[in-house]
Amino acid sequence: MKLWTMFVVCFITISPASVSYGSSKELLGEASGKKRLLVVSSYHGGYTWSQETNEGLTAAMLKFGYFDNNEQAAEYTKNDYVETSKAILKKLWMDTKRKAGKGEMAKITLEITRMGRNFKPDLIFLGDDNAAKYIGNQFLDSEIPVVFWGVNNTPLKYGLVDRKDEPGHNVTGVYQSGYYVESMELLKKICPDVKTFAILSDGTASGRSHVKKMEFSSRRGDLPVKLVDTITTSDFDVWKSKALELEDKVDALFLAQYSGLKDKDGGYVSSEEVTRWFVTHIDIPEAAVQGQFVKQGMLCSADDSGYNQGYAAVVIAHDILSNGKDPASYPPIAPERGALIVNKQRAELLGITLTEDMGIEEVVESIPVLAGEKNAKK
Repeated sequence: MKLWTMFVVCFITISPASVSYGSSKELLGEASGKKRLLVVSSYHGGYTWSQETNEGLTAAMLKFGYFDNNEQAAEYTKNDYVETSKAILKKLWMDTKRKAGKGEMAKITLEITRMGRNFKPDLIFLGDDNAAKYIGNQFLDSEIPVVFWGVNNTPLKYGLVDRKDEPGHNVTGVYQSGYYVESMELLKKICPDVKTFAILSDGTASGRSHVKKMEFSSRRGDLPVKLVDTITTSDFDVWKSKALELEDKVDALFLAQYSGLKDKDGGYVSSEEVTRWFVTHIDIPEAAVQGQFVKQGMLCSADDSGYNQGYAAVVIAHDILSNGKDPASYPPIAPERGALIVNKQRAELLGITLTEDMGIEEVVESIPVLAGEKNAKK
């Protein structure tokens, strides 16, 4: 089962309730003929993207009747488990934004694989790249259908899918095409004087993937501004230092990812801490790769919507479970982009006046980490 792939997966903190597979409640569900759905997320519950994809998943589960009501959706979101009239859902977290030890990574791959097999799912959802890469490989070519979401840029990664039009295995799903050009076009509309920019990213797999796609777009001449430099590091102190250097070198920044930054002791630096530092120290505008970062406080993005990713994954799963579709011949999809989104408070801090002719589709009013602070600069 390709256990040799288990080298880069992170340790998961699981509540006692979530690790107690084989309970009497679950066995009753098995006997009832209800669909047993396992959800494995690469990240953790407090991560904004995880919350957005969960919102899309639960909305679609309600639409297709896997949840009977909103209360069950809330129970699943809170407890990572729910039993309904039609299904049993269980969720496991890999926590790969915060945990990175190789021993922990191998351990959690084994643990989630074991729990997954004991749960005896009728279908497995895999949220984002690490779950797809490491857990997906443990169930590749099994009898269990697998549906991923949030795979960056192309579904032809990790050996799970042979071709876009003909996956060829028991795996299909939803990938992020990335709206890099649209994000920079929005930035240019908001800040017409911007002519140069640099990419700033952490060293995570997601960050590196976004950097490569942005650099490719630049080489093709698709971007409205010139790419001058690229910085990739997971060291928060280095990241801050480079951001300050770039501020004097370019007109704007593109934030590919910053949720995997580490402090000098190797500890996880929260997105809230990164956001607070950035918006109080950097005085040039920025576009971000996803709307979640604009909700945290960054200026703008053409959102590669987490909601759309989760929702579309359930649509595919429903086709497989209820309509008999075969994953091997079900082409992976990239859903439509989300909103052209702007953070109003960040714009104000930068001295930018937002106008209707900028094409903005969604406005985030504030920067949560600056709540109650009027002019928090440097």
